[in-house]
Amino acid sequence: MITKFSTVYPGHIDLPDRGQNATPANERRFSNEALAGVFDKTEHIATLIDRLGWDTLWMAEHHFQYEGYEAIPNLLMVAVHLAHLTKTLKIGCGFNIAPMWHPLRLAEDYAVADILTKGRTVFGVGRGYHTREVETFGAPMLDQDANRALFEEQVDIIFKAFNNESFSHKGKYYTLPPEVPYRGYQLKELTLVPRPVNRPVPCWQPVVSASARGLDFMVRHGIKGAVGGGAATLQQGPITAYREAAARAGQDLQLGENLMLGIFFHVADTKEKAIAALRPLYEEHAKMFAPLGFLPGATPAQVEAIGKRGGWYEAGVPKLEDYLKTGAWFAGTPDDLVAYLKELEDRYPGMEDINLSTPMGTPEAIMLDQFQWVSEAVMPAFR
Repeated sequence: MITKFSTVYPGHIDLPDRGQNATPANERRFSNEALAGVFDKTEHIATLIDRLGWDTLWMAEHHFQYEGYEAIPNLLMVAVHLAHLTKTLKIGCGFNIAPMWHPLRLAEDYAVADILTKGRTVFGVGRGYHTREVETFGAPMLDQDANRALFEEQVDIIFKAFNNESFSHKGKYYTLPPEVPYRGYQLKELTLVPRPVNRPVPCWQPVVSASARGLDFMVRHGIKGAVGGGAATLQQGPITAYREAAARAGQDLQLGENLMLGIFFHVADTKEKAIAALRPLYEEHAKMFAPLGFLPGATPAQVEAIGKRGGWYEAGVPKLEDYLKTGAWFAGTPDDLVAYLKELEDRYPGMEDINLSTPMGTPEAIMLDQFQWVSEAVMPAFR
């Protein structure tokens, strides 16, 4: 049963133009002042949804994005700041990209945030998908097998550090501690200082390919999964696959248990108004994510068309309506949204977390209005 409402703010500025006829993504470049403005925007979002009773504000770790789409490089620093401005809101790391960190540095920094926010920072890890980010920090991204192997070893180390008074590790990428003399003795073990005080540490990870290897790894570490909305319509998709992975580990989960479903949404007085408002935001989202492989169904020729001004649909680019049908995107009245979420409750009885997010490029004023509307006209139906 759905009991927790959250949203993702990936750190986009208020773009001056939006949609397929606006500036192509690769031609955008903004000043440092404009890019730094995302932190004021983050404060405004956090303080509003905290007051409205939302459960978690998720943010995304990204780097070097002068295009203005994802401009928050350090989630843990922001989480500590936001905890001073809010009362009950949790701040989610969606996600710390482990290959861009030393695993012990990430474990330490999370532990500090856990202590300073009194447990309101939610840990999350991911493998990354921007070559400009991951490869720049010296980790593999083009080589997916190497990326996964590095990520899995890093997460193993992080949980060793969280859960043990002292630990050691020897793997393909890390030997911890290094075998060196220290103050008159040979170093054999390490202790994370500090360790998180809220243990075991709840952790989330995006579910993308839903491979058996990836899901078995998540279940082994007790990692919960964040699933894109399109999977809600796929009975054999990630939601079912996660439960099957749990069963392989001897766990009997309800369908949807330990998972959070993400949906891009817009509500209005009528469905027609909602679609009209959502279309340019969908198109801006497509500009950002299609070249990265995150616009399902788009062919290489259509991705090339998305990189240009106009003419998208003549080139066969998938339309907003295509994704409304899959459930990945929603446009309608608040009553329509309640009905859709109730349908998801029936389909996935173990799911407690729903993530309702405004798309990439949504202006602050529209975001705040949408969150207000959901809190007043949608959330009461689930509480």
